[in-house]
Amino acid sequence: MKRVHRALVTATTTLAVMAASAAALATPEDADRAGLQQRLDDVVATGAVGALVEVRDEHGVWRGTSAVAERGTTRAVPVHGHFRVGSITKTFVATVALQLVGEGRLRLDDTVEAWLPGAVPNGDRITVRQLLNHTSGLYDFKRTLPMPPDPEFMDNRWRTWTAAEQVRRAVANPPSFDPPGSDYAYSNTGYLLLGQIVEEVTGRSYGEEIERRVIRPLRLRDTSLPGTSPRIRGPHPHGYVPIEQDGRTRLVDYTEMNPSVMGAGGEITSTTRDLNRFIAALLGGRLLPGHLLDEMKTPGVGGRKYGLGLAWQDTSCGVRVYGNDGDALAYQSWSFSTQDRRRQVTVALTPDFRADPDDVVDALLDKAFCD
Repeated sequence: MKRVHRALVTATTTLAVMAASAAALATPEDADRAGLQQRLDDVVATGAVGALVEVRDEHGVWRGTSAVAERGTTRAVPVHGHFRVGSITKTFVATVALQLVGEGRLRLDDTVEAWLPGAVPNGDRITVRQLLNHTSGLYDFKRTLPMPPDPEFMDNRWRTWTAAEQVRRAVANPPSFDPPGSDYAYSNTGYLLLGQIVEEVTGRSYGEEIERRVIRPLRLRDTSLPGTSPRIRGPHPHGYVPIEQDGRTRLVDYTEMNPSVMGAGGEITSTTRDLNRFIAALLGGRLLPGHLLDEMKTPGVGGRKYGLGLAWQDTSCGVRVYGNDGDALAYQSWSFSTQDRRRQVTVALTPDFRADPDDVVDALLDKAFCD
């Protein structure tokens, strides 16, 4: 699910962060790596319980961590830690959908109505392309739910959701705009529908198709779709959300939760290594032919930096990087690569919601891509 922590910042309290500790696979004398470590420490100092990063460039692979894996302990963030990737899941789903397009089994101009009759109002006017690039206008399901710091948020922690009921909740609300394709509005609902369409086309769930088409061929051994399983497998930092309790806002451990609420919009768990490998394979043409990768890089609305499940941004030195970012509330992540794949960065953090970390994460990305 896309980053939503900006709305939470004002509801938090001054929650202390443990003194930073770092682990990096690099020589201490390496000034560039020391600079990266400092930027990672800045991320934690701004608003995180802990953070980890993997940078791949002409000097090799560098992995660093900062601060702690769990509040109230001195346990360092595991350098190969697993985390919930949030909306980076959408890039996996989009890749599978575009593979089906390449096989002639699905078309970008197919309508929702053609594959999921009656699923959404005016489904005959909404296309697969518009679901992928967030120009469908469909109301975002996530906005129908209580969110932190509302205590009611915790009522849904263990609930199992189906895509069909999520979509029904969404379409009970008017569209963000009309007609479809005329504007951009980020909507997790579109990706819930894409997950259902993948199942209609293939006879298998989107999770099975991601496993079969992406995870196994790329040997992403630390990437999984947990479905309804609440646990994060493998070593991992704990994640937290701010919740109002007894008149105060406290960070509550939200590491374990039922990820079906995110579904095809954000359920995947992974590692910095696996995400770097996935983005490199995607940009390198291992997963899609060139013309479909070009489609992925084409925005649905002029001026936007989001195509078909793929985002991009321009660094301070003018280098354009491609990938995506994600917010699973208790975990936030960014995974980007240069077009030539010579430099890649994946960073993940467990926010403490004292402040928005976007600017300091951008500074880390600039350091990795520009220096």
